[in-house]
Parts: sequence; structure tokens; C-alpha cells
Amino acid sequence: MIDDEEKEQYPRRIHYADVESGVKVSSPLERGNSRRSSVDHDSLSIRPHRRSSIELSMALPIQYRTVSFQIAGSQEKNAAEVQLAKKSAAKALADLEWHTITPDEVLKRLSTSTSQGLSKEQANRRLSQYGKNAPSHPPSHLFRTLFGYFFRGFGSILLVGAILVFVSWKPLGNPPAQANLALAIVLLAVFFIQAAFNGWQDWSSSRVMASITTMLPGNCLLLRDGARVTVVASEIVPGDVLYIKAGDKLPADVRFVEISSDAKFDRSILTGESPPLSGMVDNTDENYLETKCIGLQGTHCISGSGIGIVVATGDTTVFGRIAQLTNTPKTGMTTLEREVFNFVLVIVSIMVTMIVLVIIIWAAYLRKSHPDWINVPTLIVDCVSVAIAFIPEGLPIALTASLTITANLMRKNKILCKSLKTVETLGAVSVICSDKTGTLTKNKMFVTECGMGTNSMTPQSARDEMVSSGRNDTAISQMRLIAGLCNFGEFDAGTIHLPLSERIINGDATDQAVLRFSESLGPVSELRNMWRKTFELAFNSKNKYMIQTLALTEAAGLAYALPDEEAAVFGSDDTLLTIKGAPDILIERCSRYTTINGDSKALDDDVRTKIDEIKNGWSAEGRRVILLARKTIKKDELQSTPDSSRFENEISSHARSSLTLVALLGIVDPLRDEIPSVVSILRRAGIRMFMVTGDFALTAQAIATECGIITNPPNMVKDISSLSRDKIISESDSQSENENKDASITPPMKSIVLSGPEMITLNDNQWEQLCRYDEIVFARTTPEQKLRIVREFQKRDEIVAMTGDGVNDAPSLKAADIGIALGSGSDIAIEAADMVLLESFSAVVEAVQYGRVVFDNLKKTIAYLLPAGSFSEFWPVMTNVAFGLPQILSSFLMIIICCFTDCAAATVLAYEAPEADVLLRKPRNTKTDRLVDWQLILQAYGFIGVIETLSSFAMSYWYLERSGIPFKDLWFKYGSLPANIDQDYANARLAEASSIYFVNLVVMQWFSLMGLRTRRLSIFHHPPAFNKATQNLYIFPAILFALVMAIFWLYIPQLQSVLGTSSVPAEHFFLPAAFGLGILFLDEARKRGVRKWPGSWLGKMAW
Repeated sequence: MIDDEEKEQYPRRIHYADVESGVKVSSPLERGNSRRSSVDHDSLSIRPHRRSSIELSMALPIQYRTVSFQIAGSQEKNAAEVQLAKKSAAKALADLEWHTITPDEVLKRLSTSTSQGLSKEQANRRLSQYGKNAPSHPPSHLFRTLFGYFFRGFGSILLVGAILVFVSWKPLGNPPAQANLALAIVLLAVFFIQAAFNGWQDWSSSRVMASITTMLPGNCLLLRDGARVTVVASEIVPGDVLYIKAGDKLPADVRFVEISSDAKFDRSILTGESPPLSGMVDNTDENYLETKCIGLQGTHCISGSGIGIVVATGDTTVFGRIAQLTNTPKTGMTTLEREVFNFVLVIVSIMVTMIVLVIIIWAAYLRKSHPDWINVPTLIVDCVSVAIAFIPEGLPIALTASLTITANLMRKNKILCKSLKTVETLGAVSVICSDKTGTLTKNKMFVTECGMGTNSMTPQSARDEMVSSGRNDTAISQMRLIAGLCNFGEFDAGTIHLPLSERIINGDATDQAVLRFSESLGPVSELRNMWRKTFELAFNSKNKYMIQTLALTEAAGLAYALPDEEAAVFGSDDTLLTIKGAPDILIERCSRYTTINGDSKALDDDVRTKIDEIKNGWSAEGRRVILLARKTIKKDELQSTPDSSRFENEISSHARSSLTLVALLGIVDPLRDEIPSVVSILRRAGIRMFMVTGDFALTAQAIATECGIITNPPNMVKDISSLSRDKIISESDSQSENENKDASITPPMKSIVLSGPEMITLNDNQWEQLCRYDEIVFARTTPEQKLRIVREFQKRDEIVAMTGDGVNDAPSLKAADIGIALGSGSDIAIEAADMVLLESFSAVVEAVQYGRVVFDNLKKTIAYLLPAGSFSEFWPVMTNVAFGLPQILSSFLMIIICCFTDCAAATVLAYEAPEADVLLRKPRNTKTDRLVDWQLILQAYGFIGVIETLSSFAMSYWYLERSGIPFKDLWFKYGSLPANIDQDYANARLAEASSIYFVNLVVMQWFSLMGLRTRRLSIFHHPPAFNKATQNLYIFPAILFALVMAIFWLYIPQLQSVLGTSSVPAEHFFLPAAFGLGILFLDEARKRGVRKWPGSWLGKMAW
């Protein structure tokens, strides 16, 4: 139980589930011998100690970022807020003393131990007492939220318009026109409906994002009741023993009690500074934020491993305290939103210009020459009508709905996007740089070959040899020992009783394969009883090896590790250094090798050559090759002990020479089944896919050939010698390329394989040439080189996606335009990525497709809204003011078109399935391919808009002509009618004509909708029904909704007298269908011409 004194350290708090509190399930690591504190535990008082002050400059960061929320804002506001946060946090953090007491005292205070951890009862009791390990909800800012709902989009224009129309009704109206009151009420109703929709959309979007965050990994490895268990991070409590390894994100504040010498933590998420901080057991600083013995929630372990005791959770962590003090959400528009905003800004500018023009015409001409035609109230209504006509009120609703619908569809396909920008950018990706292990391959490795000296055999042959010989002093025994003990892998306690192939192993894929191989030769537990680990140095992408030093605990263990002559002189205090890693790094450090009989001999050139041949042969077959080696170190050769900070450097120095090569292991990591088809599809989509890996060039090239990244035979694959240092491309080469482009036979792909050391030597000219290759494999790369690759392609205007799942992929994932992590990847990779694929890598094809589709569908939405909702509404107002004609479409019906009949159909376009050619087109150029370009304007205004406007005018005036009101009696008459036409009769007919104009637009928009579903393909190739691949059944309810809305506003007698609407003769529902079919026919002809002559003027004008 935690005593009352401890309880003060964890105040009560509000909490809620949030992915930020969680970390991914990570592999457990044995930490039996790490640096331990040398502080005398008895010298520290257990009485609470309060320090009076803390350095403000060290207390708090300027800015921090997380996956699920970002804290930013205007610089002025953020700076003021952070200053306040610093003062508050400094006072709060001054009370923390977990770093000033010894590890044993921490364990005592929290009633826990590193051997047993908390019991289940303790954990449940503390979870109830302190709450979940999750931050509290930030303040809701209800007023600000509601204000945004009402005035987002065109809300302010609608409200101003409603107020102006109200004023034109009373007091300016003389007499007050009931139609103006009705229009004002409708505008106000639309204003509230839009706010309600924005609120619903916000709620719906938050549900989608909440469901996405809950799908992200959020587990960690704890010690409870003496067993290692995987627990949801939100259920961590103070006193839990947490296992940490490279790639993990710390789910809570922890006090390190064991830590490896190479452990480093990235605190940039809190401090904004990139240099990693080493982990220590002993306190190094009085400042809680600066000491190296505390691991802070949200920071990443980028190397090494350790064990920590949870000392703070939820809001009591440093991360949680700061979140409570600075919780301003990030503001600003995404690229797509900015494009829409710029488009709307242009529309609004034209609208204002037209309103000013109307006012000028009225003031300069109509007010004097025709004072009875347009009075001030009518002028106000006309100006509001112009605003209504020009602004597509349904656009913001359709835009938000489209992006939310797409994000939800991607979520259902196990593709998690962290922001709208990710969805937008996906459609423009032109280069994908993919890691190999775990991304292109299954990351389920197993040993298929083993080699000792100049001999190689299969694992089964090695087992048979051990059984037949019955000896423990052979090379196979030595190989078994190093494979089993120089290993971070651990068998899961819950599956240890199962057959070896079914056991779960915690650790990375390579360690799993090697440990399983060692266990197949004999129990690893037997070896661990004979040898005790004293020090470990984890594998990293720079060193490309791992080290473990061992001390002898049972004399029988010598026979398993050393030949007789070395075993005879191995003292009880001597150290056995075991090392496992990349052959190209370690073989140069070996001076001896172990023969198949277990003897040690000098490693001469002939043997090196044969070993190289074995290694290269395995690599060419796509195997990863691991070298196992050892070295005995006498007691007097070591000047420090394993718990000393100097021990790492000393051991690393010993590992640089005089090693004995024990064995080579050939490991297979099977290719994911779907990869060849994925690469083929992406290539057809105009996306170049490259491999970036840390493996040997031969191994990487073999895997790349298997999955289709390299399509040329080995003799046609280039190397660094093909890249000229002096000249980018010769004129003849350029002409040859152009000739090849025009040739009927497609030239072969240009392929090249480069290694990391070769990349270091490249100059800008060579990078320029390299970036033009179609097929590239980058082998033996470091994290820095992966980052360089991404930036070199970005410098050449490529939109780069980087896929990866490991710690060494994180920098390049962050730098790429789209970072793509796998759900099975490390926490740090998932944190750095913009998108997470939870299941198959093949989902990247769907992700690219969705990225292109969302852009296409938004273009279709805008192209649909503009003809009727903008262009065709403007001209009735303009002809009314400029030519003295009656306003043939009432302002009220304009609102109905924009916010009712068109809006539903525009929204369902977000559900449009991708066109058949969506993955046959080149990626979108973000600099030239705009959301709203002149081609789209030409389609919406110059084609569909003109036809709809002219046909609607024709239908309305034809009806008036049949009703005895010829067009010549309206043209430039400004309301004056011949004596033989009664005014009331004319008003009734004009109401019918206005309703006909409205119905004409509504019906023609149905056919426009059908045509706009595709940009290039025929409707017969992409039908809206009876084809699961292309159908969009939401279209038909949207059409029905538009019809119901039209009938509702036109046919209810009580509304007719107030709104100036009228029922429409039946033929005027069928005649527009003929015009609509005409639009559909003409558009089909246009599409056919575009498909047949894509390079013609027709193709260039295609939207």
C-alpha cells in the first residue's frame, strides 16, 4: 500500500482515454546486469524533501508536439502562455524528489520490487485511487466553439444578408413586402441549419478521429506478480515496473533502476531540442527535468534498454502538467483548405464587384430614369440576391463532409491518417522509399543456413551432428552458445511449454530467429545457468553489431564456449566477450576462426576468401547474413568493472581486434505475398518505388528483384561507376531519351544499386543523375543517409513517401512529405509517421488511390455546385438590373438551390468510387494541378452553366409567351406592362415562370450529376448502379431529396402566397430532362474525344 505521504504526490484528477498516454507493445529485454547506483541507500532520509526553487529556463519547453494534439498558436499568444506555464510548472516541479533518492528508496516508497513488481490487487487498488494514465480534457471554450459553428463558412454573409432583408421589409418597406420577410426568415433558418450541420460535422469528425486514435498501438510491458505482462498503457499505475527498449515511447514518468550503457532518450517532444539524453541510474542534476535518471512521459528510447519504476501518471507527469497549462490547439488551414479559401476569395471579390456594379447602375441610371423600378428595399434585396447567386453556400459543407467521409473509409480499410493534410498529399506522391525488413518482408525470420569455418550446413544437419557426436565441445556448441546468449530475445513465459515453432519470443525479428535456432540445438536456459551476463551493448544501425559479456557460473559451461586449450586457461574472474553482427564489419576484426571440430586456427587469406564466398552466395539468394564471434579477456586486461561508465569504451576497444569467428548464420525473411503486385500497381500509377535498407547490396538486390523493384537482369543493373561526377547528362543522351519516348517499343527501366559508403562520395551532379533512375536500391544505409535520400528527391520537386517500422526510420519518416509506418512497427516510427497501415502493406495502394480520389471528388463537387448554384443564379439578377427584365428566379429559390436541392447531391459525390484510370494517371503536380483551375471553370461555367442558364431562360420566357406576356413587352420595360395585361395576372405568371426556371435547374442538375461522376470515363464504363466496383447508390436518394424539396416549396398553397412560388405544369418536369440528356450526350462526346486525342486542344481543355 502507498502511505498517506505518497498519496500527496498524486492528486485527484479528471481523465479520459487518449492515445498519447500509450505506447506500443515492445519486446521485453533481460536487464540482469546494467549500471547500478553506487549511492549509499542509508545515507538518504526518506523524509519528504522540498526544494525552494528551480531554474525557469530549464523548467519548461517553448513548444511540444504529439500525435493526437499539437500545442501552438500565434507567436505572441503562445509566448505569453508559455511564460505563465513556466512559472506554474516551476512551482509544481519543485516538489518532486524521485530523482534525488536512491532506486531502493523509490521501490520502498512505492511498495514494489524489481523481482515481483506490483500484485494484481495493488494495481487495481491504485488504478481506482489515482485514475487512468491519461490526460484530462482541456477546457471546452463553449462560446468560441459555438461562434465557430455559426460563422464558419458563409455563415456571416448569410446573417448579414438576413438582417439586411429584414430591414428592407421593415422599416424601409413601404408597404412591407411579405416576400422579403419570408426571404429573411429563410436566410436566418439556413444560418441556423448551417450551424447545426457544422456542429454535427464536428461531432462526427471527432468520433472518426477518436476511433482512429484508439486503433493505434497503446500497450507496454510490465512486471506484475513476478511475471512479465502486456498492459494497456492507460492502466499503468505508480509503482509498476516498466521494461524499456529501443523504439519505445515512455507511457509515464519513470525512475530508472537499471539501464544499459548505450541507452539514450529523445526529449525533443518536450524541449524542442534534438540531441538525445543518456539514461543513468544515479541522479545527475537537481532539476527534475534535466536529470538523467528520470524518463519523462512521451519521450522516446532511441537506443539501449532499461527498467524503470513508474513514479507519475496522467496529469501528474511533466507532460500532463504542461498540457494542463498550455492547451491551445493548433490553428491554420491545410493546403487543400487554403486552395478552397483562395477560390472562395476570388468568388467573393467578383461578388462584391457585381454588387458595387448593381449599386452604380441603380444610383447613376435607374434611380433617376426608372424610380419606380428599383427602390432602396428592392436594391438591398437585389444585392443580397447577387451574394446568394455568387457564393456556393453548400461548398464548405461538401468539403468537410468529403474529407471526413474519406478519412472514415480509410479507417475502415485499416489506414489511419493523422491529419487532413495526409489525405491531400497522398494523391501527389511520386516517389516511395521503402524500408525492406518488416515492410516489404514479413519480419518473421528463421535461420536456413549455418557455416563454421569453410563448412556450411542446414539447421537440421547441425542438430543431427550434435546428436550423433554427443559432444559439447564442437563448433556447433560454440555457435549455439553465442546465438543463445548474445541475444536480446526472451521466450514468453505463457508459451514456454508449447512446441518451439509455436512459442512467442519477445524481441526483434533477427534475435527471435537466432534464439529459436539456438533453442533448436539445445535449451538456452541450460546455457544461462552456466554463464551470467555482466554487460550488454545493444545493436544499432551505426555499429551494426551487439555485444554481451559473460561471466562463468558453472565450470561445465567452458566446454560449450571454448576449445580445450582456451578453456584450460580461462579463469573464474575472466570475461567472455560475445559479439553478433554484420560480417562486413566484424570479419575484419577477426584474427582466428573455429573449425568444424571446435578448434581455433589462424584466419588466413584462403579461409577469408572461402568465407566471403559463402557470405556472398547467401546474400545473392536474398538471405541476411549474421556473424558470431567471441574473445576471452583476462581479468588483468580490464581496468574497470561492468557498473562503471568506462566499461563500455573498454569493451568496445577489446571488440575491435583479435576476435575468433565462430559461425555465420543465413537468415531468411520471406517477402510479403502482396508486394510484387503492389509494386506493379504503383509503377503503373506513375510512382517510382525504391528500396532503402541496411542489408548487403547483394541481399537487397536479390529481394528487390523478387518483389519487382528491380526488373532488369543483374548484368544490366548499374553501379556508382555509371554516375558521372562532371556532367549531368550529355546532349546525345538527352536526344536518345527523347527518341526512346517516341518509339513504339518501351525502353527498359534504368536500374542502379548503391551502398551507403558509396552514397557519401556522391556530388550534386551524380545525385541529379541518380534521381532520374527508374529503379534504385540503396543498401547498407544509415539513418542519416535515409534522411539524405528523402531530401535529395524533395530538392527535385518530388513528393516523397517514406515507409518504415524501426527506430532508424524515424528521422526519414518525419522528413518525408508522407511518413508511412506499419502498425507492427516501433512506437517512435508510429509517432513520426503521418499515416499508419494497421494490416497489410498493400493498403498503401488503397491509400494512394484514396488520396487521388478525394481530390478528384472535390473537383467534381465544385464543378457540380457552380453551374446552378452560382452561374445560373447570377444572370436573372443581372438581367433584372441591366435590361429591365423581371427577376426570373426569385432570391428565395436561389437559397433553396444552394442549400437544399444541390447540397445533398454535392455531398454524396464524396462516396464516388475511383475511376478505372485513377491508378493509371501520373501523380498530381502540386504546383500546377490546382483544385479549381481554368479547365474546371470552363466546364462549370462555359459548358454546363451556359446550357443550364440559356435553357432555363428559354423555358421561363416561353411559358410567359404562351401565357400572353411576350418577351418584347418585358425587354427594357422596367416593370411597365401593356394596358391589356393585368398586373396581378402578370405577377402570378411571373411566379410560375420563376418556379419553372427553378425546376429546370433542379432537373438538369440530376443529369449534370451523372455526367460529373467521371472526368474521362464514359458513364457506361462507370455506371452509378448494378456494378459494385463503380456504383454510388447514394446518388438516387439525393436526387429524390432534391425532388421532394422542389415539390415542398412549390406545391404547398400556404407557402406559395408568402414565398411567391407556384406549381409548375407537368411538361416542365419532362422538358428539362431532354436538356439534361443533351448535356449528358455532349459531355460523353467530349470525354470520348479526350480519351481518343489526349494531346489535342480538347484534351488540354479537359478538367
